[in-house]
Amino acid sequence: MNNQTATIRAVCISEKKGQQKHPVESVHLRPEHGIDGDAHAGKWHRQVSLLGQDSVNRLQEKISIPLFPGAFAENILCEGMEVFRLPVGARLRIGTALCEVTQIGKECHADCAIRQQAGDCVMPREGIFVIVLEEGDARPGDKVEVVSLP
Repeated sequence: MNNQTATIRAVCISEKKGQQKHPVESVHLRPEHGIDGDAHAGKWHRQVSLLGQDSVNRLQEKISIPLFPGAFAENILCEGMEVFRLPVGARLRIGTALCEVTQIGKECHADCAIRQQAGDCVMPREGIFVIVLEEGDARPGDKVEVVSLP
């Protein structure tokens, strides 16, 4: 399996669904909710999204428009781990919050902002989704650490 620890590069939120997210200084993760202030928060299985910087870098090599943190509507951009290789049920410490992987990838909707601009989107293939089990905070420089595997 891939590396068991990554470093958070950016934490991002959006006020509306279907938009790219924008970086913020820190985020607060709540159980049965997700990230305070994020449009995707709620009592469902895709409370928080994660994407690896390597996934972004691979697409950036193929396109000319600059890709910034939040471009793929990811909440947590991390470096040092191929998060899409984690199994559903893996538990992660994201900053001080405890989370559990619930889904790998997703169906991309046709009006995805990055797909419209770049012609491709890595989130459907390499993004992951988690639910928050224990409250905590996360900010750039914090760790994403695999706590347990199913």
